[in-house]
Amino acid sequence: MLTSAMEKAGVLVEALPYIKTFYGKRVVIKYGGAAMTDCELKKKVMQDIVLMKYVGMHPVIVHGGGPEINGMLDRLGIKTQFVNGLRVTDRATMEVVEMVLGGKVNKEIVMGLNASGGRAVGISGKDGNLIQAEPVDASGAMGFAGRVKSINPEIIETVIENGYIPVISPIGTDEKQETYNINADLVAAAVAVAINADKLVLLTDVPGLLRDPADPDSLISILKVSEVADYVADGTIAGGMLPKIKCCVESVTGGVGRTHIIDGRLAHSILLEIFTDQGIGTMVVNE
Repeated sequence: MLTSAMEKAGVLVEALPYIKTFYGKRVVIKYGGAAMTDCELKKKVMQDIVLMKYVGMHPVIVHGGGPEINGMLDRLGIKTQFVNGLRVTDRATMEVVEMVLGGKVNKEIVMGLNASGGRAVGISGKDGNLIQAEPVDASGAMGFAGRVKSINPEIIETVIENGYIPVISPIGTDEKQETYNINADLVAAAVAVAINADKLVLLTDVPGLLRDPADPDSLISILKVSEVADYVADGTIAGGMLPKIKCCVESVTGGVGRTHIIDGRLAHSILLEIFTDQGIGTMVVNE
């Protein structure tokens, strides 16, 4: 019993300098992947985020919801098509995307945070003109698939100042008030820059950037922005990792202190990354 208590004390002591460093700082977390669909993992992510809030940090959540969108489209008999990893989004699909992301998924996360002892507020990118968007394809071939044109952080600041955790769905509008579905990684990166976040954490279904995708021990723990082009050229950064690394590079070159790609399938991965000496995943730095 005493040994166990001493181990817990040791963990707290190890975390102390990190708690001190990040007290009052903003951390944007892109929440997606298995951590959103596995009930036990979901609960642990909520606990991690609430703990961050109680030790003085200001977590901001940007969530995806691809599997839930796919499930609803299947139920409604609406076919899904992807081009280069982006969902072709016609008007009917956009209505479903907004219903699922802005409604079901967003409110489930809010309720999960509240149930874990936090205070959370759901925000659509439409609220307070938070996300100004534009189509990814000017020809219209991708429909209402969008990208971030600008971020108005005022509503996020208001939510944080009043002691709440913002939970943002990645939906934006243009000057004609058309609604767009935007990749959550891209939104998380843009939000992190706009609110001068100290960290951006991307929860994924891989350990981080691997030199050899078949070898989990080949993790690249620290990736410098100056190394990215070479890793892209030799194929180390490829496929689904390309947009994630791009988001990280945009964040750190835009003023965000550190960005992290971590394995959301690992219980309490956020705490392990932020509050321990070893950390996990891949950290992208502008050095």
